[in-house]
Amino acid sequence: MKPLDAQQRAVRAAALPRPSFDGTLPIHAAQQAIMDAVRDHPVVIVCGETGSGKTTQIPKLCLALGRGVGGLIGCTQPRRIAARSVATRLAQELHTEVGAVVGYQVRFHDRVSDATFVKVMTDGILLSEIHHDRLLRRYDTLVIDEAHERSLNIDFLLGYLKRLLPKRPDLKVIITSATMESDRLSRHFGGAPVLEVSGRTYPVDIRWRPVIASEADEPEERDTRAALLHAVDELMLESNNGDVLVFLPGERDIREAAEALRKHHPPHTEILPLFARQSFAE
Repeated sequence: MKPLDAQQRAVRAAALPRPSFDGTLPIHAAQQAIMDAVRDHPVVIVCGETGSGKTTQIPKLCLALGRGVGGLIGCTQPRRIAARSVATRLAQELHTEVGAVVGYQVRFHDRVSDATFVKVMTDGILLSEIHHDRLLRRYDTLVIDEAHERSLNIDFLLGYLKRLLPKRPDLKVIITSATMESDRLSRHFGGAPVLEVSGRTYPVDIRWRPVIASEADEPEERDTRAALLHAVDELMLESNNGDVLVFLPGERDIREAAEALRKHHPPHTEILPLFARQSFAE
């Protein structure tokens, strides 16, 4: 893909959205430091807890820096459902519709237009674009989100971008992570700066409830599914207001847990399974 000419850049510069920030998210405390680092370095690593605002605010910080004029701001997500939901949230914050200033592309769905500045996609989509755009000329900024997941796609992208950057001095790369060993990643990119974002939107209270609490446990309590039901019961006894979020390793586990919870809890309890292969309607 050819770089944009001067006229195309002028048109995009005139239409560049001006994002606003309300200062309520933890990442806003590091807003200026992140913008300065992105301005001065080809690669920036942002580490922060889940809920600190990295995913939604970093693309907006890029827009505030004037990125997106020479090409798209590409933001990768590990899963299709995340790409769609992030694009929807960004569009809301920028007061636009999905497919306009903010678009997304996942397998079988492409909501990107000539008016798009921020493109949210799965990491697999970005990998596939390398086949016909080796220098990724379509982008002037790339945000690799959720890098701590360390999927094969993410590892390949990080390796490819390291080789690409000397050929694309205009390209900015921002890597975000909740738990990754940032020092190793910094060394991989030649000493890239690491910025820490502390705090999260919602407090998290961690409690440990082992599947096997003691030798006196009944046999059924040693089953993980039964332990889940017991844990949910404990939370319900404390308060029947609010939601419970359960993380499980795979689609089969999620389906089985949802079915167990449906049979176990009263009709007014809503059980919502969520996994990567679900259709958009689901």
